[in-house]
Amino acid sequence: MARADIYGTGIEYELHGKEGDPAVALTPGGRFTMDVPGLREFAQELVKGGRRVLIYDRPNCGYSDVCLEGESESENQANRLAGLIRQLGLGPTVLAGGSGGARVSLLAASRNPDICSQLAIWWISGDPIGLMQLATYYCGEAAGLASSGGMEAVMNATSWAENFAKNPKSRETILKMDPERFIAIMQKWASAYVPSDISPVPGMKPVDFARLTMPALVFKSHKSDLSHTETTSLWVHRLIPHSVLAIPPWRDDEWNYQAAETASGKGHSLFTSWPKLAPAILDFVKS
Repeated sequence: MARADIYGTGIEYELHGKEGDPAVALTPGGRFTMDVPGLREFAQELVKGGRRVLIYDRPNCGYSDVCLEGESESENQANRLAGLIRQLGLGPTVLAGGSGGARVSLLAASRNPDICSQLAIWWISGDPIGLMQLATYYCGEAAGLASSGGMEAVMNATSWAENFAKNPKSRETILKMDPERFIAIMQKWASAYVPSDISPVPGMKPVDFARLTMPALVFKSHKSDLSHTETTSLWVHRLIPHSVLAIPPWRDDEWNYQAAETASGKGHSLFTSWPKLAPAILDFVKS
């Protein structure tokens, strides 16, 4: 792993493949890290197809630093992704991501179209149930702990646990915060997930979708997935009229199946099927 300072935030990253090959940036979902099972395997499949692949820990994830700036956490992470691509001199890059990674990729591409050659997204979070789950997971739990037990209690927040374990600086930064300020930030970030009548993706307005003039590949979600709904993926496809809609190469109940497998204690498996996307993405970006 290597480390870069992006707008004052330490970001851990890895580059796979040959220097000079066209780049792909892979972003997972949740606050999961580049160590999550399936991500490096996905990167290696893309490397076999002649791509140089960036994987990294977003702010508040893994070995990267905590950062509470921005109107939303996803916007914060999108800004750092764009900054990292620029600092590494990767040139126009395929932005590829699923779940929270799809949201970060969309935001980064709309705000920095010069760094995005193509866009590939799947498992796009949306609709009231999915978005309310996100507000609770990313923001509500930690804010509730801060309210009842101060910042020491936030150390027990599930969604922050890996970052605190891998980056002592992040833990120290949060411990030093005023609980009221931390709660106010969590309230602001949670508000980003309020469902909208004009856009399916938090932080993205129709004008932001209009900036996505690069080729875009949207993998359709299945009706069984309440976290990343079929209607959300179809709405995104409509808002990017030139986008290509594709069926992902896995079982119809992939999200529910992998979530159950992970919950059963067999190990994290949410993203283990992601390498299966490599052939379709490689074929798309060659066109």
